[in-house]
Amino acid sequence: MNQPLPPSIPVLIAGGGPVGLTLSALLSAQGIANLVIEDDEGYCSGSRAICMSRRSQEILGWVGADKALVAKGLSWVGGRSYWRHNEVLHFQMPSEPTQRFAPMVNIQQFYVEEFAHRAAQATVEPAQVQWASRVTGVRPHADGVDVVVSTSDGMHTVRADWLVACDGGRSTVREQLGLQLEGTQYDGKYVIVDVVQKTRRAVERLAWFDPPSNPGSTILMHRQPDDVWRIDYQIRDDEDPLEAVKPENVLPRVQSHLAMIGETEPWEPLWISIYNAKCLTLPSYRHGRVMFAGDAAHLVPIFGVRGLNSGLDDAGNLAWKLARVVRGQSPEGLLDSYSTERVHAARENIAYGAKSTEFMAPPNFAYQWMREATLRLAVSDEQVRSLINPRQSSPITYVGSPLNAVQASGWVHDQAVPGAPAPEALLQGALHLSRHFGHGFVCLAFGGAGPDLHDIGVALLELPPEVDTLGQAWQRYGLHGPGQPALVLVRPDGYVMGRWLGLDPAPLLAALKDTGVIA
Repeated sequence: MNQPLPPSIPVLIAGGGPVGLTLSALLSAQGIANLVIEDDEGYCSGSRAICMSRRSQEILGWVGADKALVAKGLSWVGGRSYWRHNEVLHFQMPSEPTQRFAPMVNIQQFYVEEFAHRAAQATVEPAQVQWASRVTGVRPHADGVDVVVSTSDGMHTVRADWLVACDGGRSTVREQLGLQLEGTQYDGKYVIVDVVQKTRRAVERLAWFDPPSNPGSTILMHRQPDDVWRIDYQIRDDEDPLEAVKPENVLPRVQSHLAMIGETEPWEPLWISIYNAKCLTLPSYRHGRVMFAGDAAHLVPIFGVRGLNSGLDDAGNLAWKLARVVRGQSPEGLLDSYSTERVHAARENIAYGAKSTEFMAPPNFAYQWMREATLRLAVSDEQVRSLINPRQSSPITYVGSPLNAVQASGWVHDQAVPGAPAPEALLQGALHLSRHFGHGFVCLAFGGAGPDLHDIGVALLELPPEVDTLGQAWQRYGLHGPGQPALVLVRPDGYVMGRWLGLDPAPLLAALKDTGVIA
């Protein structure tokens, strides 16, 4: 049952999907009171976004939601693509036994929402989620936002210091501010179907181009928990979308394909929907005291699974910055970097997503012809097969971020350049380095005793050779050897802010002040 709405709140989150609930959990874990307004009566129905990247698992781990997700989900490291009956691609994503998480985990979106919500309720500042309620009005002011909320007992106005729009592709908040997404929308449509069927098939991403079961179509399949298949298939341009999702038109196509691949166990449908690819983004994700995240900020094609994963990265990026601003530890200008970094990430994701979409759902005859030629050649030419690779989601390096510290020369490589995701490393005692991220700033000290930065809220982690037993840390952070003195400052969202040769903390402190992180 819903509680009475408070008259005011530091942060109001419009939208209780996976992005809104994850942001709520991240803020709650840092003691920031927040209120989530969600139109639905509970978690979503249907599989929706199902592929959780390694980065997303790490973000959910910051609030303790990773264990339930990994236990329930089905991990995978690669996939296969077929043209008619011929296998034309078998790909593997980068993975190694020492990694903390699998490259990808299949799990229905409603489980992600549940686990994030439970994590938020287990924090020192449990969030209030107002179900079956919706934001209907937004009145921005210089020092806050008046948010009109429609509930079962009438209309209420809540004064929020900050409003975060996580209310999806049809965002009411975006509409209220008169903002429009910019970019491209594709015509090709895919029907999405969840069916229950037992199988012994390995967990992989499976794709068929022009399969005999559904000639001319493209079909994607993913196993999910609870013996559920997620099946996406392309419909013809001349098919009526309303007719295409009727069970009498969907079920024969599903049956034909299941029979073709030898899946003969009894099955039944659970959920049917339809989708078309969009490559759209707002030019800015900050408008005064209103922030945008997830589908309210950008719409990315499902091919390459960058939609929800990029939304969770929005939450991970925004949460620590917003928490610092609310607590008065950083000036409001820090939030401008959220927009700069995440708009950059969205444009990169859209560029990759557009390439995948043009292959998976060719927008015209020329793209169709090129795809056909590629698939024909791939049957016998392995060098062509890389062109079919779906380019799965990966974290974006924030090139040109205002938070990146100036870096001197002398490093072996740029894998850990400022603005890049902090590399993982397995340390002594089978402890993963990433377990130290996600809770605040961390200073990694190599080759000697590091500085005490506790007074400014920076934790110290010393990494002498006896702790970095496999040598992964010093190698991946670009040092010349295990004993070379160096400092690396990792942000609360697990990104490298700066790195310096030697153990002098002066340039690190200057970077925190010069970038405006410290007020």
